[in-house]
Amino acid sequence: MPILELLDYTGVAVFAATGALSASRKQLDIIGFLFLAAATGIGGGTFRDVILGATPVFWVVNPTYLIVCVVVALVVFVLAHRIESRYRLLLWLDAMGVSAYCVMGAAKGLAATGSPTVAITTGVLTASFGGILRDLLAGEPSVLLRPEVYVTAALIGSAAFTAASVAGVPLWLASAIGIGAAFIVRGGALRFGWRFPVYRPRPGRHPDDVM
Repeated sequence: MPILELLDYTGVAVFAATGALSASRKQLDIIGFLFLAAATGIGGGTFRDVILGATPVFWVVNPTYLIVCVVVALVVFVLAHRIESRYRLLLWLDAMGVSAYCVMGAAKGLAATGSPTVAITTGVLTASFGGILRDLLAGEPSVLLRPEVYVTAALIGSAAFTAASVAGVPLWLASAIGIGAAFIVRGGALRFGWRFPVYRPRPGRHPDDVM
């Protein structure tokens, strides 16, 4: 199986698992599991394909991606109760999904346009949108609102892959570089709480001070 196709299936499967885990935390029925798994698994890739004008989108062209989401949802439905800390597992699986999908998104953007800027952007959007959609539908705290870095990991992974590809590095090695960079950043954020400085509000100046 080609490396990019493998990354595509991996990203869909891992994100589908995070969607199903969110459904388990909300104690939904099997339809809820299937819906959240599919929405999360194919959400980012669908957004990417629509932006690039690649229609019909990937899961319409190849319904195997939907079957992957269904299988993952059923497995999680049966086994989720055995996992003690489902939210922690969700976060680490999400980190894996971000790492794989930012590279896949960047590769598709680069192949479609030849622009490194577009490639990095599609990588970030592909890796982020599924998780954002999952949290919105499940009523979970949004990954974008968590204090540790998230989108930055996708940005670094996409940029690393794109830079390596433009430099002529073989596809498998460029993919490994991008995935590794993204996972190190996101994993470090989860393990050590890496974050950017937050905005500190300041009291407004008195009108007399600005006259």
